[in-house]
Amino acid sequence: MTGYQQVSTSVDARSAAVELSRSAVQARLAACGQVVGPIISTYWWDGEVQDAEEWLVLFKTTEDRAEALIEHLRAAHPYDVPEVICTSITGGNPAYLTWIQQETHRQQPRSAP
Repeated sequence: MTGYQQVSTSVDARSAAVELSRSAVQARLAACGQVVGPIISTYWWDGEVQDAEEWLVLFKTTEDRAEALIEHLRAAHPYDVPEVICTSITGGNPAYLTWIQQETHRQQPRSAP
């Protein structure tokens, strides 16, 4: 059995969250992306405590696709220092986990030349 990961990131616009989700799923780096929000994030930035409205994106992927997903998010993310956190999935519905495996390893259809 392969390992599974939930990868999360946050972004300041719903449209950006949807685009990150869609691009990762289309590239088969994640089986799904879920956009949650808006949420309020509080954090230190530029020497001050900041509050911001953000959207959280949760991706489901396999352990062997996680690093490529992280790189994809870092390249596509609008933030200078994006939050990208991986959490191991230690259990769950076996059929759902199998679906994650299948969707992240399915061959992309080839375009006609």
